[in-house]
Amino acid sequence: MRPSPDKTLTSRNMNAKVRKAEYAVRGELAIRSEHIKVELANGASFPFKRVVGCNIGNPQALNQKPITFFRQVASLVEYPDLLKDENAELTSKLYPSDAIARAKLLLKHIGSVGAYSHSQGIPAIRENVAKFIAERDGYPADPSKIFLTQGASAGVQLTLQMIVEHSQVGIMIPIPQYPLYTATLAVLDANPVPYYLDESKGWGLTTQELQRSFDEAAEKGIETRALVIINPGNPTGQCLTEENMREIIGFCRRNKVILLADEVYQTNIYQPEQRPFHSFKKVLKSMGPEYEGFEMISYHSISKGMIGECGRRGGYFECEGLCPSILEQIYKISSISLCPNVQGQIMIDLMVNPPKKSDPSFALYKQEYDAIYYTLIKRAKKLEDMFNTLEGYTCNSADGAMYLFPQIRLPMKAIEAAKEAGKEPDQFYCLAMLEATGVCMVAGSGFGQVEGTAHFRSTFLPQPELFDEFCAQIEAFHKEFMDKYRD
Repeated sequence: MRPSPDKTLTSRNMNAKVRKAEYAVRGELAIRSEHIKVELANGASFPFKRVVGCNIGNPQALNQKPITFFRQVASLVEYPDLLKDENAELTSKLYPSDAIARAKLLLKHIGSVGAYSHSQGIPAIRENVAKFIAERDGYPADPSKIFLTQGASAGVQLTLQMIVEHSQVGIMIPIPQYPLYTATLAVLDANPVPYYLDESKGWGLTTQELQRSFDEAAEKGIETRALVIINPGNPTGQCLTEENMREIIGFCRRNKVILLADEVYQTNIYQPEQRPFHSFKKVLKSMGPEYEGFEMISYHSISKGMIGECGRRGGYFECEGLCPSILEQIYKISSISLCPNVQGQIMIDLMVNPPKKSDPSFALYKQEYDAIYYTLIKRAKKLEDMFNTLEGYTCNSADGAMYLFPQIRLPMKAIEAAKEAGKEPDQFYCLAMLEATGVCMVAGSGFGQVEGTAHFRSTFLPQPELFDEFCAQIEAFHKEFMDKYRD
């Protein structure tokens, strides 16, 4: 659409940094999938009945059931009249006693979910986050260094904003990466400094590759300030070993680089015996007093795990070793947005402090949690096995997270057809898949990949009752696509 000549703000004179930012997860494929949904609702004919959104880790959009206890507490806090004495009999029939007690306790600290909270987050909830971290890692955590946020993404954006001083600042990011990072750096006019994960070694990471990336950036005059590690990986699903994490911390210390640990998938661990999750905080603290003062920020979220409450936008980050004056500036920036949304903060409290074994809600909570967890393991393996049977595909296992990132070797005719259409080959393939099956993936070119390769990211979140149909659609499409473009 051409801009109207009488408009003050147009695509030509808008902030060029915003125009430069791209976010593939909600890019062309996602936009087309939304148009198809509308067309289906209006009676248009497609070779499928529904659109399956595998482009984003959005569990409840694919019918993952919410955790009952969490929703019970959230509803009571949202409508506190149910807690009045005159409604006690009705409420006790609808809600278990521990949900009622938790809601009353939260309201004591909150007052009303419709009121602004402390800009850093409700103090009592930050204290519970600190207890959770301490129990997870075996080392204390300080509530004053924990900031509650509108999902982990808002925490990433805020802290990158603090780090980027000028246009020559660089932030090391993995390739493949989650496009939040490149999009945010584009808006901040900073430099992504890519380091490559090794697909042939299960998306492994070496400090040699980190050093290569750092040194090459320095040769270009880029001042690298921070290293982003996504663990478990997105889009690649790998989980780092403790030894590898120690090496990464050592690299950061030698090169005076802040470690940004994106750990939002820490409960999505599917091979806990072989590849358990270790937080960077725990590994750092185990390395002894010589690492005192090491600068690190770690992030967590309610959007992933078995909770999947993406729309409530709850997250937090913990600061380790940062200068007190920087913590003051982070608080200042947080206060400009007044506070994170209160329902998201409530869900953080429930995530870090779920029902205990002695509580009336524990049995149902454990049943629901385990049902989601074990079906995710089965779906991940089923999808991996299916991809690895298809012509031209190779796909690594997922140690964790919610995604597979298979490589596809496309025929030259398909690559030429993509070029004629003005598309990257993997984008061309994913668009064809969407139109034929209703399955929406994200092309690997949106995450970054080794030049000359083609990938895409798929969640394995479609519910078990849809999974066989989902896999069959992909298999049938791929065969037709390869036959059509076979060299």
